[in-house]
Amino acid sequence: MEDDFVWKSINVRASAYNSLAYQTSSQPQIAAWGDSLKPGMKCIAVSKDLIKMGIKHNTEVKLEGQKGVFMVKDKMHSRWKKRIDIYMGTDVKEARHWGIRRLKIWYKVPKDSVSKMELTP
Repeated sequence: MEDDFVWKSINVRASAYNSLAYQTSSQPQIAAWGDSLKPGMKCIAVSKDLIKMGIKHNTEVKLEGQKGVFMVKDKMHSRWKKRIDIYMGTDVKEARHWGIRRLKIWYKVPKDSVSKMELTP
């Protein structure tokens, strides 16, 4: 049920990536958790510190300035902190145009994982 979840926010740096071997691995369409990526999917990779904060595999995420909901399907290298990578299929030009930006994201977490203090307005 939707009432069982809350949306939390955090400011991050956002870059973009493509499913191409020179950017990822010899199987660029396979994400870190084993999901298959296909151009057109609304997916992101997250830095490992964000995973520890609850933004884990299949978490729904909204990005400031972007339409729709993105799903967490991939992980970033441990050197990155408070960072996401937006999946842009095989469109390298679009990914380069995106560059690196600072933006706010909202992520969906189970209400029972949030302390009562965080829920009080």
